[in-house]
Amino acid sequence: MTDYTGFEGDDFNGFRAIDREGPIHMLNLVKVRETATYEDGRECPGVEAYKAYGRDSAPVFQRVGGRIVWSGRMEFMLIGPSDEDWDFCFIAEYPSVDAFVEMIKDPVYREAMAHRQAAVKTSRLIRMEPGKAAGGFG
Repeated sequence: MTDYTGFEGDDFNGFRAIDREGPIHMLNLVKVRETATYEDGRECPGVEAYKAYGRDSAPVFQRVGGRIVWSGRMEFMLIGPSDEDWDFCFIAEYPSVDAFVEMIKDPVYREAMAHRQAAVKTSRLIRMEPGKAAGGFG
């Protein structure tokens, strides 16, 4: 499994370049390390560090209008790489791309990111356009 813990400038520019008004959904798939190690050498269980990230970033997330619209617990990979398993699976909704950008630039959020960086082994963050639930696939 390739480890992904952050995004690069080109990816962020591509994310922002999608010209669409309205809310965005961000699918989050997160695998945490067994032991989180901070830059200052502190250690704690990865799950605890990731939960600290959620707790400390929540006020900023909520202030920009973010909310969790779905969460679940992975049980089994039926289709996909068998070496990928996820500790946290959720969809966060933001009222706009600008709201997401405001959040990640906020100083309080940036402080909370220390917990995420210490905790996360690999992750996927996928921008999606919200759709309407319908009776069929596709």
